[in-house]
Amino acid sequence: MTCDDEERQERASGPAPDETAPDAVSCRALRYAFGETKAVDGVDLSVRPGEVFGLLGPNGAGKTTAIRCITTLLPVPSGMVRVFGHDAAKERMAVRRLLGYVPQQLSADAGLTGRENVALFARVFDVPRRERAARVTQALEAVGLTDAAGRLAKTYSGGMIRRLELAQALVSAPRLLMLDEPTIGLDPIARTSVWEHINAVRAATGMTVLVTTHYMDEADQYCDRLALMHRGRIRALGTPDELRSALRARRAAAASPADPAATSPSAAPAPAAAASSDSSPSSPSPSSSSPSSAPSGSSDAVPTLEDVFRDVAGSGLDEQSGDFRDVRSTRRTAHRVG
Repeated sequence: MTCDDEERQERASGPAPDETAPDAVSCRALRYAFGETKAVDGVDLSVRPGEVFGLLGPNGAGKTTAIRCITTLLPVPSGMVRVFGHDAAKERMAVRRLLGYVPQQLSADAGLTGRENVALFARVFDVPRRERAARVTQALEAVGLTDAAGRLAKTYSGGMIRRLELAQALVSAPRLLMLDEPTIGLDPIARTSVWEHINAVRAATGMTVLVTTHYMDEADQYCDRLALMHRGRIRALGTPDELRSALRARRAAAASPADPAATSPSAAPAPAAAASSDSSPSSPSPSSSSPSSAPSGSSDAVPTLEDVFRDVAGSGLDEQSGDFRDVRSTRRTAHRVG
């Protein structure tokens, strides 16, 4: 067992999941298109109860569209989506009652106080009136905003805004917390703070977390399992260690004295082991770097998640990933949080 595995076990030390329970999320052959553009193209995905599952990919990979189908914000035109056994196409309200959702676009109202923002979501999600005050207080405490609860949201820092939105999602006591790029635009200290509060809530409740991100260091440190998504499809699936080990094994198998070029990243066969038969850019980070002193492309190096993703995406990973709508949305969110 690696140190990363031990840390993940410590973070998941809350209530043990029910092994007989249905998957928290189950997608089968999920497809969604915007006109002729296939945003999600035959996604098969299972998220286990109680785990932190990361969906990685660049802008335009289809992550947010998939998330919106799961949350019922978009219909499911083809395929199947179930949340704790409930059909997202036929039982939309039942699914919504199970979810807490933090979208990429900011949802807090700058003209309301922190407490008023969370109270508004308590009403929207039909928290019983007699429980609302206590639930709002608990949600604010869970994200460390008790002392700032009476301040207007417009006076909050970027990290505080994201934690406020986390409180908004938690006030309904969801079984599944869905986070779409929750730390985009935040500095490293604020990013760490957001994740510390997410992990504290998860440890206390056993809540399932499904998060989209393009920060490879976050995915490596905080996620139990990952799916690498590119051009609408799941390209690889597994734990961070499984994905790295599979790439390292393929590099070692490809390397031979007769063919020195086989050790280059471009010579590694596509998709990573544990890859989906059907079927993200990363943000380079020192924390996701390999401890090995060998070049990352050599068969002796311990690959990073960025190496894994580049291996999976191949020549398809370039500056053209994502459309104008994706980039504009990301930049707007980063600007408002920053």
